[in-house]
Amino acid sequence: MTSVKEFRVAEPATSSSLGRGAFVFTDDYSVFDWGPMPDEIPGKGTALCAMGAANFELLEAADVPTHYRGVVVDGEPVPLAEVEEPPREMAIGLTQVPDLPHEGRTYDYDAFHAAAGDNYLVPLEVVFRNTVPVGSSLRTRGRPADYGLDADEWPDEPVDLPEPVVEFSTKFEESDRYLSRAEADRIAGAADIAALDALAREVNDLITERAARTGLVHEDGKIECCYVNGDLLVADVVGTFDENRFSYDGQQLSKEVLRQYHKREQPEWVAAVADAKERAKREDVADWRTLCETAPAPLPDAVLTTVGDMYAAGAETYLDQSLFDAPSLPEAVAAVRDL
Repeated sequence: MTSVKEFRVAEPATSSSLGRGAFVFTDDYSVFDWGPMPDEIPGKGTALCAMGAANFELLEAADVPTHYRGVVVDGEPVPLAEVEEPPREMAIGLTQVPDLPHEGRTYDYDAFHAAAGDNYLVPLEVVFRNTVPVGSSLRTRGRPADYGLDADEWPDEPVDLPEPVVEFSTKFEESDRYLSRAEADRIAGAADIAALDALAREVNDLITERAARTGLVHEDGKIECCYVNGDLLVADVVGTFDENRFSYDGQQLSKEVLRQYHKREQPEWVAAVADAKERAKREDVADWRTLCETAPAPLPDAVLTTVGDMYAAGAETYLDQSLFDAPSLPEAVAAVRDL
């Protein structure tokens, strides 16, 4: 099970071929890499499933290969257009995910690839950025001039990038970290790093164009990929309000709303998470959560309802399809602004 979706296996992958399985999208959420938080966001799982399916179908229509097989209705995968109720389960092709041995924070990628063969989930997240919002980690890892901006300091508002930026971070390490291109190339194994970069840019362009047609701004996101006998397939889920950041009329429309709420309302817990991550680095501890002595508190019901409406209204707008009992997007955004 991943942090916010369950994982089902119908037929395991082999060293040379994909298996069959499914994601079941729950209403759980996770921020700051904590894992499932104390609450559920009503309707979040079905909103993410529908939005992810729509994006996979968008990619397939543009001849971008993916592991998507359809949303599940009565046990069978079907196109999103055929559903009458919000879907919660997505059928996918399965690749191999070998164990990644480690000692402390030192990970043995040679062992991972020895077990992976030519059919594996690339142990990277490929991140693309169109803007640099306030709070983006990019601000701590570079100066504006490094990304083509004519400024000495980062401003106190979001910044549009002249060209999208693609970065690589680890996928299976307990504390994800950004990588140099050379280190990402080594970790990717047989998968070509330039091809991963190009694929991420193509996905980014398609999602950005789709968002713009519906009045949304696509700020950033990521892809994960399968490497199967020399080919790359877009995997996991793409273009949802959890994997990507969108905005509408200047208001964040993504999981970032929850991150900022916790920073504002539970600063002690957020600080404890940051301290635990830093301590884990100093002490060479892989799982920083074992060092965090503070747990997050549940959210008020009104906040859960408001965020649930945001997910549903945003998904309906992006899909241009009425699947949810959601308020209009302007109404949902106005409520989010009042949080």
